[in-house]
Amino acid sequence: MTTRHTFWAGLIGLTLLSFLSLFIGVIDVSPRDLISDQETFELLVISRFPRTAATLICGSTLAIAGAIMQMLVRNRFVEPMTAGTGQGAALGVLIVTLTMPSASIFTKMTVASLVALASSLGFLAIIRKMPPTQPLLVPLVGLIYGGLIGAAVTFVAYQADLLQYIGVWMNGEFSGVLQGRYELLWIAAGVGALTYLAADQFAIVGLGRATSINLGLNYSQVVLIGLIAFSVVSALTVTTVGMIPFVGLVVPNIVSRLAGDNLRRTLPLVALMGAGLTLICDILGRILRYPFEIPVGTVFGVVGAALFLWLLYRRPQHG
Repeated sequence: MTTRHTFWAGLIGLTLLSFLSLFIGVIDVSPRDLISDQETFELLVISRFPRTAATLICGSTLAIAGAIMQMLVRNRFVEPMTAGTGQGAALGVLIVTLTMPSASIFTKMTVASLVALASSLGFLAIIRKMPPTQPLLVPLVGLIYGGLIGAAVTFVAYQADLLQYIGVWMNGEFSGVLQGRYELLWIAAGVGALTYLAADQFAIVGLGRATSINLGLNYSQVVLIGLIAFSVVSALTVTTVGMIPFVGLVVPNIVSRLAGDNLRRTLPLVALMGAGLTLICDILGRILRYPFEIPVGTVFGVVGAALFLWLLYRRPQHG
């Protein structure tokens, strides 16, 4: 099956999953109720549709952010939510909470984006000094770096009696998504869509600084664009639904294994698979312990790890 056929087949499947997601929850509804019951229609508009849309946006944009970050650092085992960017966004939210308690969500998003960008720059500065012959050191340093920032956030939140409040930002789930509380995620969707225009440039950056400059690319500018893109996506995700780790790690690796490394060709597949897997995990989280919910990050960790391990023992299929 070609990449184009895979994309359209996946899009049809994602559409069906999205329709199914609208009718899964504590309150039982059916498509027939939409016509005869006004309350059912309002439930879908206020709660179910925003939740489904937020899940699709977060899954697709986090997967794209992971693919871009892997190109920038030239390592397949890093992603924003485990390498300091997501933790930096949480730190930004904490700073705003402590200094400007009544700040708007837009202010929180702006500060979180700036701190996430600073954290990403710090991570890049650290790994530039590492030997290229030992690529496994990069994800290890990323985990330690992100862990240190996350530990600092937890410590300060504990001292300020905000531990439970910060826990909401550190553990991603969609049960609190309602109309009027997720719309900033459409900015992340726009950023994710715009990255496709620079897909070729990101792919060239993945060849290294010297090669990029020799090919006439403005290396520093493209790296900055990439940093801003995945920092904004991470900040918007954290401020809206919390941290959802491993999406940006697992999905780009799966797509690369199945379809190769042509970023312009595979980036739509990355977005599609990220949205689909995140939505599947959210649906599973709603039904496994019904009427209670399991956070999507927990479910995705199990499902994503199983898929990733399975792919390690398959031969890559390029088409």
